[in-house]
Amino acid sequence: MAFDYKLCINCRACEVACKEENGILLGADKHRLWIEHPDLDAEDFKPGESVVNFMQMQCQECENAPCLEACPNEAIYRDPNGIVRLHEEKCDLTLECVKACPYNARYIDHKKRITDKCIFCADTRLARGEKTTACQASCPAKVRYFGDLDDPRSEISIILQEREYFQLKTEKGTKPRLYYLK
Repeated sequence: MAFDYKLCINCRACEVACKEENGILLGADKHRLWIEHPDLDAEDFKPGESVVNFMQMQCQECENAPCLEACPNEAIYRDPNGIVRLHEEKCDLTLECVKACPYNARYIDHKKRITDKCIFCADTRLARGEKTTACQASCPAKVRYFGDLDDPRSEISIILQEREYFQLKTEKGTKPRLYYLK
């Protein structure tokens, strides 16, 4: 997934759609995805630039996923599409995965008594054959790009070839697979 984060208008339609799609209470904070207001210094901006930005935050779908490595029960795995998932029946809430995630993307689902995170609607929308996530489909500003990075003709592959981008906390060695467009 890629984010054209400067287009975000902070309407939170993505959060509402995600929570609705995944059966999460609407008021839940930092569950699956959330919008942050980064601390930005005024000297980072030129005259006439907006100083308000909103960052879309969620699981970064790391190639080197610390949560997967930290789980003592082998409850966390990577599915055939490369999405980091959870064998719910194996999760015993040791919280090692929560502690290991440098993006604070894992949380406790108190209803299911498991740790959880964004899985790109893999067991809902994608399982039904849809090609977008709930957060992408609901965004009026078209902030999100989703698709197959292995397909050079996919929308996300094209946008990443055309635009500069950055990734979060690359110094952690996680190799995040979410991209923030400049």
